[in-house]
Amino acid sequence: MNLRVLARLVEIQRVLVRHGLDDFVRATHLYRPLRYLALASPWTWFERRHRATRGERLRLALEELGPIFVKFGQAVSTRRDLLPLDIADELAKLQDRVPPFPGALARASIERAYGKPLTEVFSAFDETPLAAASIAQVHVARLLDGREVVVKVLRPGMREVIERDLEVLDALAALAARYWTGSERLRPVEVVQEYRKTIIDELDLMREAANAAQLKRNFAGSALLYVPEVCWDLCRVDVMVMERIHGIQISDMAQLRAKGTDIRALAVNGVEIFFTQVFRHNFFHADMHPGNIFVLADDPAHPRYAAIDFGIVGTLDPRDQHYLAENFLAVFDRNYRRVAELHLESGWVPPDSRVDEMESAVRTVCEPIFQKPLKDISFGTVLLRLFEISRRFDMRIQPQLILLQKTLLNIEGLGRELYPDLDVFATASPILREWMRERVSGRAFVENLRTQLPELVTALRSLPPLVKGALQRAQDGSLRLQVEAEGVEALRRTIRETHRRRDTMSFAAAALLGGIVWLAVDRDPAWPGWVLVAAAIATALVTRRR
Repeated sequence: MNLRVLARLVEIQRVLVRHGLDDFVRATHLYRPLRYLALASPWTWFERRHRATRGERLRLALEELGPIFVKFGQAVSTRRDLLPLDIADELAKLQDRVPPFPGALARASIERAYGKPLTEVFSAFDETPLAAASIAQVHVARLLDGREVVVKVLRPGMREVIERDLEVLDALAALAARYWTGSERLRPVEVVQEYRKTIIDELDLMREAANAAQLKRNFAGSALLYVPEVCWDLCRVDVMVMERIHGIQISDMAQLRAKGTDIRALAVNGVEIFFTQVFRHNFFHADMHPGNIFVLADDPAHPRYAAIDFGIVGTLDPRDQHYLAENFLAVFDRNYRRVAELHLESGWVPPDSRVDEMESAVRTVCEPIFQKPLKDISFGTVLLRLFEISRRFDMRIQPQLILLQKTLLNIEGLGRELYPDLDVFATASPILREWMRERVSGRAFVENLRTQLPELVTALRSLPPLVKGALQRAQDGSLRLQVEAEGVEALRRTIRETHRRRDTMSFAAAALLGGIVWLAVDRDPAWPGWVLVAAAIATALVTRRR
């Protein structure tokens, strides 16, 4: 662990203590003496007497610690079933009310990206931020043609800050992998690597613009989700410009009700959007906290979602996508044995796991939540129970599924606030079943064949020369089959080592034979029996070593 990482760990502890979060310091056991040094400071003592509520202190500490910690606060802020309400209310402010950086800095950064004054790009630019988040902030502007847009610009120095904290996560993950008994199953190094890719991608606003464009194409003509238009000519790595939308933030229930919005329809649409993104499109918005979701309620009976902030998106490997869909349907059908079998088939649990034991464990967790509205179900609690099962059956964490799990928890948290009487299973089941039917339909088969036909034709064209060449080499006796299997290299090393030992013993036996012959000739050259004795001894030694 280098000095930079140690210094950051010390700083984290200092911030926690300074904001009066002593319980966190005691829980981590890391540099605990710093707590007592801080308590001895008159400045800290004075501040502690006038400190704010615990929720506000936690929010301020996360804001001071930087973007990675802010994102953690955003992720858990939607889980009011798991957090005290005062803490959830404060952490919700992290969704779009992080302290902004000066508008003059934003203007300078944008002009640097464009290489010209803003007046040549925008007819108006508001230096007061519309919203500020952990990595970037947004300003309202107007294009020269009169269109209203929002301009997203990265915070100064973000890359250095994030790289520093990722070093801390890397170091902690390496320590966990080395000394923690549960690391083989929870795979902390792989989890941090997956998170590293996710947050580094957020620093490239051109990538975010491309994500927005893809999501917009996926929902083109849909009445479910609206995605703003990207102004590609004005997008750079650290600046993004897109159409401004005017909607009601999803968490503003009072305004939604005042508009007469059909809340139940909104909740049902939210479930359909999630499953459509994950399974039909295999491209999902993975940062769906309330600050990024709006409602277009011009037609209150048919409300429409609008999404922003596309820095984090997720995709699934087709194999994982298949197993997830099968798992969902098996749970919907209460076919817990099939859930256990799927976990074995996918390799998510060791191959020697007992299907009947896993079936019983899954049934124990899932059965109590059926036929209950969302308000009576805590998927957070269910998830904790599932973690207990995973520990029992040595189930390995799948880092590639973490974004999906995070999104699922966010969606459930939103749904709980939006329409707690929603029956999630009854809503999701027909959507997923329709997708599964489409996958095995004749139309899907023809479409897949049409897509893969060029590759198939190319392969067929290259087949005759390959077959002809193989037959020719077989006739010439030059055909060689290369076989590489697990353990072959180890076997080669063993054979080489055996040959080396045999050659060594042969040399030693020959030397022994020569010595005995020399001794025999020197002492009694007339008796030839010495030669036979030496030969017998040497032969026995070589044979024994073999």
